[in-house]
Parts: sequence; structure tokens; C-alpha cells
Amino acid sequence: MSKFVALFFSLTLGLISATAEARTITDATGRKVEVPDTITRVLAAGPPASVLTYVLAPDKLAGWVREPTDEQKAYLMPSVRDLPTYGQLTGKGGSANVEAVLAAKPDIILDVGTVNDTYRSLADKVQAQTGIPYVLIDGSFAKSGQTLREVGALLGVAERAETLAAYADGRIKDLNDTLAKIPADQRPRVYYGRGPEGLETGLSGSINVEILEAAGATNVAAAAGKGGLTNVSLEQVLSWKPDVVIAASGKFASAVKKDPLWADLKAVKDGRVFVAPGLPYGWFDSPPAINRLIGVAWLQKLFYPTSFKADLRTETRDFYKLFYQVDLSDEQLATLLKGALPSSK
Repeated sequence: MSKFVALFFSLTLGLISATAEARTITDATGRKVEVPDTITRVLAAGPPASVLTYVLAPDKLAGWVREPTDEQKAYLMPSVRDLPTYGQLTGKGGSANVEAVLAAKPDIILDVGTVNDTYRSLADKVQAQTGIPYVLIDGSFAKSGQTLREVGALLGVAERAETLAAYADGRIKDLNDTLAKIPADQRPRVYYGRGPEGLETGLSGSINVEILEAAGATNVAAAAGKGGLTNVSLEQVLSWKPDVVIAASGKFASAVKKDPLWADLKAVKDGRVFVAPGLPYGWFDSPPAINRLIGVAWLQKLFYPTSFKADLRTETRDFYKLFYQVDLSDEQLATLLKGALPSSK
């Protein structure tokens, strides 16, 4: 056999092998994407995908979208704490570039969250620029179990994905069973405040307040219309008269309780200002991802305490062990729940 013929057969066999090791999937946008049969490195396009990859297959995470803070690292597995940070492809905080993406040498790029033409266009653009398969998955809260199963199958960790998905299905079913017994007039009107002054919030339909609506509460900011995050005035918040204020930051929660401009708000008078736990990821949003599953347990306890049969502390320990694969210390648990519940709870 000549060297040319041998080389030809070698290249042909290589192409056949490469083809055999690839598969075509359909992502949430309907795009046909060819991905490797075995995926060992995942680059997350944004924070929700980063969280999802971590909880399903931490060994496949190529790096972080945002470098975890020291506080966050304490709630993460030691093996992932010091992974490189390459930036974010999606959203207003997009900071990654083509060079950073290529340098990470991922098998795929994974995006999880809102599915629309904007994100589809981004997926097509990045895939064309890099040659790396880009997969977009629906990250809506109601589809948490489905999301876990789809990405688990994609990454080759279906067994772990099924365990986490069963938890998600059970948690959402328990919440919905509870809500079926709660009359509308016994469900709270809630304002969710982001930022140090608490005057950024989510409008009706915003993914950032998705679990508030899932928990059966009324998002008072829906009065300002439909959309995503927006800035509002203090006068607007006062006019909405929320029963409960949920603060994304402890700084805002502390300020509200002391600021005379907020003093006449019913939620403040009644001592119903609470801080959303946020380590390593937010229980309410930040990011609006799979981390919110423990958040709905908290909201269920907060809004409908007599109907929440589980112990939230035990539930929290179990969730962190199952999803984040860390054992919480008593001190860490206390830090998480500080300001999140009425003082008597």
C-alpha cells in the first residue's frame, strides 16, 4: 500500500470515527446542534448555566462566568473554587470575547434561561465565530425537572440528573398542592427590592420575580407593567402597599427598617421585611436558575407557615448536600437564614 493510500485511509477512518462520536440534538429554540457524544468541558454562557453545570457535573465545568467571592467559595466544593474566570457571553454583563471562549477549549457552550429570538441569534453568532456547538436550554422555573433531565442527558450524567429532577418535581408539587388550599385573599402582596436602595425590581413576567409568582404571591410591581428589571420610585412602592418586602441585600433591609421615608409602609410597620439568602447563589434570583428550588421552600415557610410541614433548616442542609455537594456547618446555616424569617421562627 502506498503512503498516499495509507494516508487516505487514515484520514477517512478518522472522519468516520469523528462522525460516530458526534450526535445531533435539538435545543429549546429548535436549532439543530451537532455535539460530541462525550462532553468533558462545558463553557457556561451565563450564570444560570454555570450553576446548572456545577450541580450536575462539577468536573466538566471549564471555568466561572464570574469569579466566586470568598463568601461564595465556602459554600462550594473545594475542587471548583479556583477554576479560571472567562466572563459572560449573555445579558447586559456580557464580558467574554471570542479569544477567551477559544482559550477555555470547551466541547460545548451551554446557555440556560430565557428562550427568544435575541438569545437564538446570539447562539448562532457565537457558534459561527468559534465553531463550538452552542446549546440553549429553557430555564423557566416550572420546567426545572425537565431542564435537569435534558442537560443531564446532554452531559452524560443522566442518573444524577434524575435524582435532582425528582427533588425538583417533588418540591414544585408540594408547593402547588399547598397553594391549591390557600384562598386568594390569604396570599401576600410582595415587593422585591434589588440594589442598596431597593428601588430596582421585576415587572410582571420578569424571570427575576418568577418564583414569587410561582409561590402564589402578588408581585405589586406588576402594576407598573410587563417586562424585565426596572427602576421604580419610592412613591410607587408606597402606593402599592405591599404586605411583605423581600430585600436582595441585607444593606437595603437594614436601611428600610430605619429610614423614616419607609416607616409608614405596612410591611415595615408589621416587621415583614426579609432578606433573601444568597450563598453561594440567591434563593430568589441572582441568578434566576436551579438555585431557586430551595427558595420556594423558604417562601412557602415565610408566606404560609402553618402549611409548611418540613423543617426549613433540615430542608436547607439536605438541598445543599444534594445539589452543591457540601455539608453546612451550624454557622453557615445561621448565616444563610439571618434575616430571612420572622425572629420567632
